[in-house]
Amino acid sequence: MAATAAGAGARAGATAGAVTRAGGGTRAVATARAGSSSGAEGRRRPARDRLLAAAAARFYADGIAGTGIDTITADAGVAKMSLYNNFASKADLVAAYLVARHAEWLDLYAARLAAAGDDPRARVLAVFDAYADHANAGYAHGFRGCGLLNAAAELPAGDPGRAVVRAHKEDVEAIVAGHLADLLPDDPGRAAALAEHLAFLLEGSMARAGLEGDDTRLRHARALAADLLGAT
Repeated sequence: MAATAAGAGARAGATAGAVTRAGGGTRAVATARAGSSSGAEGRRRPARDRLLAAAAARFYADGIAGTGIDTITADAGVAKMSLYNNFASKADLVAAYLVARHAEWLDLYAARLAAAGDDPRARVLAVFDAYADHANAGYAHGFRGCGLLNAAAELPAGDPGRAVVRAHKEDVEAIVAGHLADLLPDDPGRAAALAEHLAFLLEGSMARAGLEGDDTRLRHARALAADLLGAT
């Protein structure tokens, strides 16, 4: 069965469950490109949303360890007590940020999937396009690669946040595998092997793109994927 945007959304709930401390899951999707709230419109946003948006921007630009609570509350324009009224700790805020990043990517993928039509090949390439959209999201301090992997690199082994990142990457591979199962209904073994191959291509290109600061490697990866699919 094809992995649809709706199916991916259902898996997002499972991913959110991997971190029980997230305290609200994807209710407020904080994007890494979201800056601090400003003006009357920003002040009307719920404090939790403003804190998540400020944390997302800072965690992505400066790293989790490099971002203090005082910086987040200042960017969000709220008192420190407001943070602890919404999140039990900085770790709780990090967990919510990771779940929100997963939901953000699913939104990018759903938009690309809607434009891909019914061709399984185009639907696989929609995943690559969603990665490129992430790279071109317009970050205030530049593109630094996958925000989830960046966060996982800072978290110790066994931290619940790493389980969220792993679940996200498994979801992406499962989405690709679902489309390939439609393309190769009589050869499930080949479909699974190709899905793993393309997942490696996606993650390798994202790592290089993050180091280089643009989408060049992602565009090359998409072209390689198109060649592989064309030969299928």
